[in-house]
Amino acid sequence: MRINKLNNIFQIYNKNTKTSKAYGEKRKDGKDEIKLSEKAIEFQHALKKVREVEDIRVDKVEKIKTQVKSGTYYVDGKKIAEKMLEDIGFNKKI
Repeated sequence: MRINKLNNIFQIYNKNTKTSKAYGEKRKDGKDEIKLSEKAIEFQHALKKVREVEDIRVDKVEKIKTQVKSGTYYVDGKKIAEKMLEDIGFNKKI
């Protein structure tokens, strides 16, 4: 392999990777402008609503705490096993 041939390769590569300048209208006030699609606006609204929802459902947690303390909290082992198998995709057909 000849090392001096690398210069030719780099020249070809650089020639092929040049970027072209994007042209557009310039605003007279010099400020940039962004236009969001309707879908993006809807997504922002939905994201805002999701952020407003509390992470912990305090009422449900308090109810379970009370049941645990009184000894009346019952968990069906079969439902837990079903959920575990569902989460790993055990019941999906290949």
